[in-house]
Amino acid sequence: MSESGSRRGRQSAIRIFAQEYSESSLIERGVGEYDPSFVITKLGAKVNRCLVCGGLERMERRDGDSGPFYRGQIRDPSGTHYFDVAPFQPELHPDAEELLARFETGDSILVSIVGRQKANESEDGGIFTSIRAESFTEIDLEAYKSWMVEAADATLRRLDAYSASQGVELTKESFRDAGIPDDLLTGLMKSREHYSEFDTEAYKVWILKAFSRALGRAEESLEVTIGNVSEPEEGTPKQATDSADPRDVILGILASNGEDLVEYDALVGACISAGSSREEAEDTIENLKDVSMEISEPRFGFFSVSS
Repeated sequence: MSESGSRRGRQSAIRIFAQEYSESSLIERGVGEYDPSFVITKLGAKVNRCLVCGGLERMERRDGDSGPFYRGQIRDPSGTHYFDVAPFQPELHPDAEELLARFETGDSILVSIVGRQKANESEDGGIFTSIRAESFTEIDLEAYKSWMVEAADATLRRLDAYSASQGVELTKESFRDAGIPDDLLTGLMKSREHYSEFDTEAYKVWILKAFSRALGRAEESLEVTIGNVSEPEEGTPKQATDSADPRDVILGILASNGEDLVEYDALVGACISAGSSREEAEDTIENLKDVSMEISEPRFGFFSVSS
């Protein structure tokens, strides 16, 4: 029997916003050699493969022991997705090089990525999620709007199922009786067992933002979304936006992650998504760590609230 004949069926690509994915800390490892692994989100999404879209915010090539690889990040209405192209994916390197060249010219680029879940666990048990790209392509604004509607619909469906599961016994029969769809049942049960209760208001905000942008009521916000905001040109005045205080963003993320450490780039990306510049985000992290000492750096590049 050929190796491909023993593989499991290909998992469908879930439409998911960045913040739901990045907040996940539950990993389900496959038992067999070809059994899929999943990241299970707080809303119960079982993510093996996903389709995500957003404005290209960073792209870089690095050289490792196994050869060159690429790392990047895209931003959607909720936050930042991190992705990479590995050395053992040479078929993707020409496209990655083309995307890198476009990014370095300062072009505003919307990107669609299909990829597999990737979760790294730190020595102290912290989880950092990213995506191993299988394919990516530049898309136009209309395609991005369509994806936002699809992702918002999928998130709203999971949110409704999560709300219906509150106060329900953690059994398949009880969940079915509560009206939870079969395709969400297993993931939601595991989520309820693993995560403590959390405020779902942020999810509703992302859904409203996505629908608003998709319906064309926030064209200016879309310009910010697809712009290269990670490295603004010197002398260029900042665009006026409703931005959150980077201190509140950083402390809020760290507090919501409990004892889990959060990577430096994730904090900076969250501040940028909330309307701050990279310089403001980096200065705020430095002040919180060295001046007010409200946060600590237990491991290089990873932060938590000071105990």
